[in-house]
Amino acid sequence: MPTESSASEPSLAGREVLLCVCGGIAAYKTASLASQLVQRGCGVTVAMTRAARRFVGPATFEALTGRGVHTSLWRGHAGSVQHLSLGETAELIVVAPATANIIGKLVGGIADDLISTLLLGAAAPVLLAPAMNVNMWRHPAVQRNVNWLRDNGFEFVGPDDGWQACRAVGPGRMSEPETIRERIAQMLAQRPRKAD
Repeated sequence: MPTESSASEPSLAGREVLLCVCGGIAAYKTASLASQLVQRGCGVTVAMTRAARRFVGPATFEALTGRGVHTSLWRGHAGSVQHLSLGETAELIVVAPATANIIGKLVGGIADDLISTLLLGAAAPVLLAPAMNVNMWRHPAVQRNVNWLRDNGFEFVGPDDGWQACRAVGPGRMSEPETIRERIAQMLAQRPRKAD
């Protein structure tokens, strides 16, 4: 049974999302996001960093999406350049949680793992859902990087203000899966469907 959705939320049926999971405690929320997208008919492919796999295992996302999870730059399907093909088939790339690390890599043009490499080579729009400690979020370097990404066409959802795993309270908490899902639906509604 699908989770509740807004009556005005655009349909996700038949859409394709690449969900990039980075290493932060909020990775557990991304499993709920994947489930909500699949329940609405959205095809979800998942890529995970090594650090993300310390918080949530690939088997969780495989069970929720019915698809294999991509974890390495070096293991792809025969005949494909994985870091390019993943980004080409997606209509939208969602990075959740988007850590200070991946945000910094994007700004610096660093491509040293599967997710950073595919983000640099992607043609699809990118939605980032930041998640980090309040002090990290407020750090001038992170704010500079976020502003640069916004100025260069990257979209953001959140972060929210609230209780964090580190026992701090303030901005930096990843938005709830429902909020991210609604933003995904809005962004996809503005884009034509990819031809089969």
